[in-house]
Amino acid sequence: MKIAIEGCCHGELDAIYAQIAALEQQNGYKVDLLLICGDFQAIRNHRDLQCMAVPDKYKQLGGFAKYYAGEARAPILTLVIGGNHEASNYFWELYHGGWLAPNIYFVGHAGCVQVNGVRIAGASGIFKPGDFRAGHYERIPYTHGTMRSIYHIRQYNIIRLSLLSSPTIFLSHDWPQGIEHHGDLRGLLRRKPYFRDDINKGVLGSPPMMGLLRTLQPQWWFSAHLHCRFEATVVHQAQAGPGASTEKNPDEIDIEDDEDGAPASGGAGENAAREEVSRNNPDEITLDDEEEEVEAPPPPPPPPTETKFLALDKCLPRRQFLEVIDVETPTSSSPPTLAFDPEWLAITRAFNQHMSLARNQATYPDEAPARAAVARELEWVHEHVLPNKELACVDDVQQFAMTAPGPSANDPHARMQPPYYANPQTAAFCAMLEIENKVDQPYTGGGGGGGTAS
Repeated sequence: MKIAIEGCCHGELDAIYAQIAALEQQNGYKVDLLLICGDFQAIRNHRDLQCMAVPDKYKQLGGFAKYYAGEARAPILTLVIGGNHEASNYFWELYHGGWLAPNIYFVGHAGCVQVNGVRIAGASGIFKPGDFRAGHYERIPYTHGTMRSIYHIRQYNIIRLSLLSSPTIFLSHDWPQGIEHHGDLRGLLRRKPYFRDDINKGVLGSPPMMGLLRTLQPQWWFSAHLHCRFEATVVHQAQAGPGASTEKNPDEIDIEDDEDGAPASGGAGENAAREEVSRNNPDEITLDDEEEEVEAPPPPPPPPTETKFLALDKCLPRRQFLEVIDVETPTSSSPPTLAFDPEWLAITRAFNQHMSLARNQATYPDEAPARAAVARELEWVHEHVLPNKELACVDDVQQFAMTAPGPSANDPHARMQPPYYANPQTAAFCAMLEIENKVDQPYTGGGGGGGTAS
């Protein structure tokens, strides 16, 4: 499967699709999937612009609105994560993921899906330490502060993502912290000398993202945000294989003594004599079960794995904003099939009870009970969501629906924030998993909330 990866979109969908079409014609191939690493700017109308934290001169409608309104259709299945310049009200409507427009799917504030069996996980937003441990307390109408804090990634989503088994691809807007040391650092500083101070302080990038990279060890990791192309390779040292431990197993059954407590073979003198004969008779034929038992050396650890990291620029002329890669797929279909990832559904069910809608976030379970809860919920998912099938297609559960109106040249409220729109895709997702729909609930308190929509 050919996958195109885009850095920051900034509303330039037409230019991105045109660049892909040019590459297809030039190289004689067909791109099956487009991944966009944030700053997508899914702006449906002028009121959505009032929910995007950018200077006024950047508050432009962009190209997405015509895809939303049905005036254009994405020619390629497109998966999107959020960055730090988004219409956050629309992304909140689809917190668990959903169709932003026909053929354009938001992976969610955090999520994992499958495309032709390839597991693609992602985390929206950027890291700010002051908001990392907060709950999801922001609500429309946003204040100056909550318009920014809503796109700051939460520990809640990092913990959930950390419970995944290794995906093939991971998308983040932020770079993982320290990733610059795994590539051509000198070349990066030649192009971006103003990165030097943050690199020297060790604060370039997101610590939680590097933690996830080390934990999940995906084959590919794609990012944007810093508006430059940068490659790196992170080598993951393998754990020692089975049998490497020298500690005695307390549960091991000792078979050296017989039931009467006598030695299983002759005494020490007899053993010594047999060893002497064996050494002096090179022609002696020894049966396998008569050979002296020698403990086999532990098997070597598996070879280390690698994560290939690639950051890309924003969509502008003469910028390196797009890359096309080949990824092997377990299944094949054209157009590609987008499906829910069963493991992520189990994580969502297990952790929905811990999602806080207040400023304060309650404590989370430790890793062992959390993984046990996910294992139980995975059984539930297979029984209730996936009976007699391997995967649940997204289209069988979620269908795109316009919630807000499209753009209007004569909207008298164009400079006001919109009301909140409940999205039927989120309701359908929660109904599928039989979980509480917390996304459509009003602010529950905890200090500094944005209030509720009228």
